[in-house]
Amino acid sequence: MSTNEETNVNVAEGIDHQVAMVMDLNKCIGCQTCTIACKSLWTESGGSEYMYWNNVETKPGEGYPRGWEDSGGGWTDDGSERQTGEIPSREDYGRSWEFNHSEIMYEGSDEPLRPREGAEWGPNWDEDQGAGEYPNSYYFYLPRICNHCTHPSCVEACPRQAIYKREEDGIILADQERCRGYRYCVEGCPYKKVYYNAVSKKSEKCIFCYPRVEGEGPDGETYAPACAEECPPQLRLVGFLDDEDGPIYKLVEEYEVALPLHPEFRTEPNVYYIPPYAPGQHTEDGESVDVDRIPRQYLRELFGDEVDQALNTIERERQRARQGADSELMELLQHKNPAKQYRLGVFDD
Repeated sequence: MSTNEETNVNVAEGIDHQVAMVMDLNKCIGCQTCTIACKSLWTESGGSEYMYWNNVETKPGEGYPRGWEDSGGGWTDDGSERQTGEIPSREDYGRSWEFNHSEIMYEGSDEPLRPREGAEWGPNWDEDQGAGEYPNSYYFYLPRICNHCTHPSCVEACPRQAIYKREEDGIILADQERCRGYRYCVEGCPYKKVYYNAVSKKSEKCIFCYPRVEGEGPDGETYAPACAEECPPQLRLVGFLDDEDGPIYKLVEEYEVALPLHPEFRTEPNVYYIPPYAPGQHTEDGESVDVDRIPRQYLRELFGDEVDQALNTIERERQRARQGADSELMELLQHKNPAKQYRLGVFDD
């Protein structure tokens, strides 16, 4: 890796600028609008039915594919050697099944809508289950896309260099002409965000909606990825990690409140998360107690030890805002101006 000449941000060698995304988990309502926006744009062809380049999973939970956090991949602790992971089974992604639509819609059945048979697992199967016990159960939603990592193990795993990082913005793409479907990229990605198309015999993955980013739509305008634009609570910020005046840089580098998911995988993700808050715990009588509802240790397992400092910083700035003081951090997290949320044309020159 090399240091970007304009900032102190590390970007991959040979990459001019690194595109990035920050997701505020305190805003996610689990509506799956982002999932449907992505699905309808990119993965409707044969062989991609099971693919969700964007998915929203409930945490704590098994995730999609099931058990991806323990499937291996990424790099050793010192970042010097690539680790080989597992290829999830189709059952871990979940197979499609038939519903009793005909009985209900055409035969007048009073039974509830449900799968006919064989429904054992699928995307978001454990939605809203979470963990803990009443009255202190808890869960939160975790949207996931390809992290377009600075040190991507999927790129290193491919013997044909079919997966590569774009020089201009660090977006990771799969060259369909070069790909031979070896699936080393699937093994190598610890986040399991590369998918194999059994029809085309190629690997496919999130492309960060690069045609939208490049303004290739019918009106020639630049847009953020569909998952960001279509999000009802607008929880995603999109821009460049090395844009010092943009929200991504400020949240990641200045305030250090936006954190990568599972930093121990050593791929250096460029998708970051504002960790979730929750009310404190309660006794069975309804009295508040000064105990975190979402255990800090669980958040450390997801986002690393820096989550404590991040949550403390956010709480400090929240208190400042409550007392009427200015808080740039709170303003950044509450932007509703697309021009400030999505800074994508800043390096066009």
